[in-house]
This record gives sequence, C-alpha cells and structure tokens, in this order.
Amino acid sequence: MSNRRAVIATSLLMLLFVSGLVVSSVQAKELSGPAKDFTLKVRGGGNTRLADLRGEVVMINFWASWCGPCRQEMPLLEDMYQRYKDLGFTILGVNVDHDPALADKLLKDIKVSFPVLLDAKNEISRLYDIDAMPSTVMVDRNGNMRFLHRGYKPGYEVQYEEQIKQLVRE
Repeated sequence: MSNRRAVIATSLLMLLFVSGLVVSSVQAKELSGPAKDFTLKVRGGGNTRLADLRGEVVMINFWASWCGPCRQEMPLLEDMYQRYKDLGFTILGVNVDHDPALADKLLKDIKVSFPVLLDAKNEISRLYDIDAMPSTVMVDRNGNMRFLHRGYKPGYEVQYEEQIKQLVRE
C-alpha cells in the first residue's frame, strides 16, 4: 500500500510541475566554467550561435508555453532586456516546446523583442542539464557561466538585475 501511495504522490507532484504550479525552491546557484556553445534557429528566421555573443553578458532563459511561471516571468525579462541591452546585455529565450507553433501562440499575447530560439528536440536543454522550467543561465562577457536559476517566483527578478549589473560592470 505504501508503494502505491508513493506512486500516486510522485504522479501528483509531476502533474503540478508540468502544469507550472511547482518550481524548484532553489533560487540561484553560482557556476564556473565555460558556457557550452550551441547554435539554434531563431523564431522568425536565421540562426544564433552563443559563441558569436562573446563580449556581451548573456542571459539564457529556458522556457515552455505550458509553464505558468515562464509566462509570469517573460514580461519582466523583456523589461530587463530593454533596460540593459545598450550596456552589452542580451537575452536568449530558448523555447523547449516540441511544436514551435505553441511558442508562437504564447508570444502573440506576451510580446518580447529579445531573440527567441527554438529547441524543439531539447538538445540544448539536455546539454545544459535543465531540469526545471523556467531555468536561467547567466553568462559573462568572457563566455563563462556564472549563475543558474531554477524555477521562478515573484521577486527573483531582483536578483537577476543585481547579477546583470555585476556582470555588465566587469
């Protein structure tokens, strides 16, 4: 009986996670080492390669259309992008939906001007060991990973801004 309860509890937790109601409680983790290079298609055409952005501070934000916290966070990311883009900061919004049309549908309601990249096969998500939605990796001007955020709760954007300011000044 206890095994059955464990299976039910695990299934319920996964359902809540997938619905976007539960995110990791880990707010931020400091990282070190080079960011893994990748090239992805940009929504609307063309490709972007991370290595080509060396010299800029890059926020790589992994998100999905089904993720409630991702939807909540997206307008805040757009505000940060607008505020800091002229200081050598950019955001790469990496959408992990298997069908890019789902990203298009969401982005009709939530407008962003930063590049949205399509990782429909989840290759880059696996490369970065992404296990929560949303997840954000901050990369410094030298191409090194500096911070990892798993999940989103209101207020996390304050820490994002502190880290952006720190990395832009370096």
